Amino acid sequence: MNFRGRSALFFSEAFMSNYPVIDAHCHLFPAKIAPKAVRNIGDFYHLPMHEGGTAEQLESDRRKHDVEGCVVCSTATAAAQVHAINDFILACMEQNPAFFGLITLHPDLPKAEIAAAVRFGLEHGFYGIKLHPDFQQFNIDEEKVFPLYEAAEGRLPVLFHTGDDRYEFSRPVRMQRVAKKFPGLVCIAAHFGGYSRWEEAEGYADTPNVFFDTSSSLFKLPKERAVQLIRTLGPDRFMFGTDYPMWEFGEELQRFLALGLPEEQNRRILFDNAVKIYGLKIGKRGA
Repeated sequence: MNFRGRSALFFSEAFMSNYPVIDAHCHLFPAKIAPKAVRNIGDFYHLPMHEGGTAEQLESDRRKHDVEGCVVCSTATAAAQVHAINDFILACMEQNPAFFGLITLHPDLPKAEIAAAVRFGLEHGFYGIKLHPDFQQFNIDEEKVFPLYEAAEGRLPVLFHTGDDRYEFSRPVRMQRVAKKFPGLVCIAAHFGGYSRWEEAEGYADTPNVFFDTSSSLFKLPKERAVQLIRTLGPDRFMFGTDYPMWEFGEELQRFLALGLPEEQNRRILFDNAVKIYGLKIGKRGA
């Protein structure tokens, strides 16, 4: 199946602009490594990728589609990369008030360095932490990661990649165990709570500190199943996200609106929930 084919559905620009939009899941890379990084991600998921991955391209796409703001992050695949990546995301935020950054952390960092990175995030206005258990090769619920959760609990939300059925690292059941052990930790389980493991996602019903985004799911998650998960887990727990540069704003917005949710739920998922869950400070956008 060609997942990159344009949707047969058509939404007028006027209809689409009725909803303010926050993209709650975007990845950024320095310009000199962006092409290679994007290719590597495409190879990892066996999917063709859009060109981009830079702050400049994301800003261009954001303006083109009238998106209010983007939650931006990058993943450290080794502990030694953490500080450089956090400095890079900070520079992106400082240059563009429509970018809301997440720090990266790695469970192999010493406990003192994890605490210092969280302080850095708080002092410099970051909005959360991004972890990718499959890339970073740790089980979400293993004890070596607990110091990281302890440092984040009550301070910064944590966005987790969850659910790739090729690996055990990011299974939703592991996310659910962590949420119960750390009830003050705000967790965001990306990809409807479990990319390609959505059968486990209903286990989030009794973990109210876990929230979700719609990224990298709607291209293959059946419409009826997506709507059922939103109803079961609650529309106030979902945020719209593209997983940029995996997917482009326009195509993902079409897929989301095609779910046919009530207008008030659309507004919450496309904008209000991200502002509330991440505590985003939405100022006046640039022209």
